[in-house]
Amino acid sequence: MKKLLLTAMLVGTFGLTYAQSDYYNDYRRSITDINWASVITDLVLSQTQANQIYVLNDRYHDYNSWNRVYVNNPDRWREDRYFELERILGPDKYLKFKNKYYKGQNPVAVYNRNKNNNKKYKQGNKKVYIYKEKGNGHHH
Repeated sequence: MKKLLLTAMLVGTFGLTYAQSDYYNDYRRSITDINWASVITDLVLSQTQANQIYVLNDRYHDYNSWNRVYVNNPDRWREDRYFELERILGPDKYLKFKNKYYKGQNPVAVYNRNKNNNKKYKQGNKKVYIYKEKGNGHHH
């Protein structure tokens, strides 16, 4: 009986909170889900732009370095990261990047929506489970 109660409590709390590490995992996926070498080729980026992207991708080597910056506002990584990408790519190439890799949507919204969706996403053959926070349930 005790075990069952504990499970119910854990499920309950998990359903309501989006843990700091989940934000970090989204951040990591925003880097690992994309083949940056092909982005650089597709968008015909300069060596400088390519280097800036790699520096951006390597900015936080681990959870602790990321968490020091985002501990009080884990949501903010999206704005920071995609603002930087837009600055590096320039508005035209950033738009092409969004259209190709995010179906024209703002990547910030894509990662924001993921955390408000209680669906399984299939990316290639790896399954990504995303848990629902309280939200209004609107889909675009």
